[in-house]
Amino acid sequence: MTLLPKSRKARMRLLLLSIIAPVVTLAAGLALWGMRDSISFFYTPSQAAEAKPEPGQAIQLGGLVAMGSVVKHTDGHVEFTVQDKLAADRVVYQGDLPDLFREGQGIVAEGAYQSDGVFKATRVLAKHDEKYMPKEIAEALKEQGEWRGKGAPPPAYEATVNAPAKSTGGPT
Repeated sequence: MTLLPKSRKARMRLLLLSIIAPVVTLAAGLALWGMRDSISFFYTPSQAAEAKPEPGQAIQLGGLVAMGSVVKHTDGHVEFTVQDKLAADRVVYQGDLPDLFREGQGIVAEGAYQSDGVFKATRVLAKHDEKYMPKEIAEALKEQGEWRGKGAPPPAYEATVNAPAKSTGGPT
């Protein structure tokens, strides 16, 4: 009793499959191994605090630029704070910021945490409209109550800072 098929055609197919399968598996494994440093996870500040990514590990940090946190230096060095409802992270960046970058604006910074806990960004992206936001980022913001989509109220911490002054009703 043999495990091989009786048909010559079936034996050839089995031989071909037994040669091709390991080659394809090896190629896929090598491709994934080669791309391991290209993978970049997205975190909000509170998710990053929970996940504790290794210093130097490439990630994307997204959230709102905290009001009053932007400090621009003459050498092009910029420092600002990215926050969500639960946490905030200090970000340093060297270079030109996008035109849409401003306090209270949603951004995504690509880079890595340094050993001192400061996030060093290599690229800063400012989002310009909710409909251009990736689905994963929108879901993360919705989970934390940060979503500012159609008809959504501003986050509670921003509403207190940017509350409009009450009018007395008299002439100005």
